Amino acid sequence: MDIAEDIRALQLDSADVEESEVQEVGNVVNMEEDVEESHDADSVQKDSTVVEESHDADSVQKDSTEEMHEDPVHEANEAINDNAEPANRKRHLNVVFIGHVDAGKSTIGGQILFLSGQVDDRTIQKYEKEAKDKARDSWYMAYIMDTNEEERAKGKTVEVGRAHFETETTRFTVLDAPGHKSYVPNMISGASQADIGVLVISARKGEFETGFEKGGQTREHVMLAKTLGVMKLLVVVNKMDDPTVNWSKERYDEIESKMIPFLKSSNYNAKKDVKFLPISGLLGTNIKVRVDKSVCPWWNGESLFEAMDVIEGPPRDPQGPLRIPIIDKFKDMGTVVMGKIESGTIREGDTVTLMPNKVNVKVLAIYIDESKVKYAEPGENLRVRLSGVEEEDILPGFVLSSVFKPIAAVNEFQAQLHIHELVEHAIFTAGYKAILHIHAVVEECEIVDLIQQIDLKTKKPMKKKPLFVKSGAVVICRIQASNLICVEKFSDFTQLGRFTLRTEGKTIAVGKVLELLSA
Repeated sequence: MDIAEDIRALQLDSADVEESEVQEVGNVVNMEEDVEESHDADSVQKDSTVVEESHDADSVQKDSTEEMHEDPVHEANEAINDNAEPANRKRHLNVVFIGHVDAGKSTIGGQILFLSGQVDDRTIQKYEKEAKDKARDSWYMAYIMDTNEEERAKGKTVEVGRAHFETETTRFTVLDAPGHKSYVPNMISGASQADIGVLVISARKGEFETGFEKGGQTREHVMLAKTLGVMKLLVVVNKMDDPTVNWSKERYDEIESKMIPFLKSSNYNAKKDVKFLPISGLLGTNIKVRVDKSVCPWWNGESLFEAMDVIEGPPRDPQGPLRIPIIDKFKDMGTVVMGKIESGTIREGDTVTLMPNKVNVKVLAIYIDESKVKYAEPGENLRVRLSGVEEEDILPGFVLSSVFKPIAAVNEFQAQLHIHELVEHAIFTAGYKAILHIHAVVEECEIVDLIQQIDLKTKKPMKKKPLFVKSGAVVICRIQASNLICVEKFSDFTQLGRFTLRTEGKTIAVGKVLELLSA
C-alpha cells in the first residue's frame, strides 16, 4: 500500500458542528419506567433499549435481477435479491475511541491500523521523523489518525478521525473522537455514529485521577456515549508500560474498582456490557496478540482485537423505512452527502426523499470506504451521490428517508427530560433557552411549557404542575426548535429520538422525544 492510499484511508470525518453550541450528553431516562431511581448528578441514566441499526455490507457487489425503471422508487420492505451476495461477507461495526485528553486514543488507533496492515513501515518511519523534528517522539503513532497540522502541532485531536480495518470476522470503521473538553461537540458527532465504544484510560500516575475526577472527560465521555446509544464498552487501561505503572496488577485493579461503580451508575451492566483489558498503545502490546507472560504474568484474558471480534453489535433492520441522517455534504461531480444508515436499505437508482425539504432526489452512486457499491444496509457509514438537489440546499441534520414513509419534520415536540446539572444561578422554567442536539441536528430551542414533574421515589407524575425544576429533576415538557427539524418518537426510533440540551459550554439535560406536536 503506498502513502497516497494510506492518506485516503485515514481521511477525517468532519462534522459541521458549531463550536460553542454542541451539547455534552447526559443520561436518558428509562422509557418503560419513566424515571431512573438514581438522581445523582454524576450518574447518567439512559434507556438501555437501542435500535441503532448497523449492518455489514462489505465491498457489496450485487447484480439486481429486476430491471430498473427510469425513476424507480425503492421501498425498504421490498424483498432484497441476495443471489449475487458474496458468501464471505463480514459483519460491520463502527467503533468510537473515547476518553480523557492525552489518554492515548489516537496512538491506539494508529497502532491498530499499523498492526492490521493498513499502514506500511515507510509511512511509520516518515511519521517518526516528523514527530522527532517537533520534539514529540512518542506522538508518531497518533499522526496516523491526526492528519492535519493543527492536531499534530497541539498533540490534540480536534476533528473525528476515521479509518478502516478488518479482522477475520469483522470490518471495523474506527472513529477517533477528540478528548479535550473544547471539542466535545465533535466527540458527540463521532459517538452518535458508533455501535460500540472503546474507553481509553491512562494508567500513568495522576492521569487516571485527572480524567476521572468531577469535570474530567472520562466521566463525561461515558455519559455521552451511553446517551448516544453506545451500549457496549471495552475499557482499555493504556500506558501500562509507563515507568510509574510497569504492568502493575495493583494499579490495574485500582482503576477497575473505581470505574465499575461509575459505569453502573451510568446504566451500564458491568458484567454484560463492559470488558476491561490492559494494553500499551505506544508499543502495541496486547492489541493484536495477547501480551507475553514475561511482560505481564497476571493477565490471562483476551487481546484488544480478540475482544472486538466477539463483541455483540446492536440490532439492525434492513427492511425498515430508510433513515440516513446527513452529517456532511460536498460537491464532487454532483452533490454528495455523508451519513450512517440507521434503518432500511438504499440502492443505486432509488428515488428517496430529503427531509425536511420534502424534495425527491435520485441516488446516482453509493460509496462505502473507497468502494462503489450497488446497495448498502443499516450501520454503514457511506457517501451518496444525488441528483435533484444542490449542495447548498442541504444542511447537517437533514435526513434521507423513504418516499412512502418519510421522517417527520416538526418544530415542536413533547419530551421527557432529565435535568443533569444546571449552570450556576439558572432556573429551569418555561422560556429557558438552550442548544438542542439530536442525531446530526444542532438547533436553538426554547422550553415552552413544563407539563408534569416525575416523583423520583414513586416514579409517577406529581399532581401539581411545576413552575420550575432543579438539577436532578425529571420533567415532561414541550420544546420548540427555532427551525423545522427531523425527529422520531423514541419508541419508534431510539437513535433518532434521543437528545441532549447544552448551554454555555455545558450539558444541562438529556431526554427522549415522546410526542411530535407540529408539522
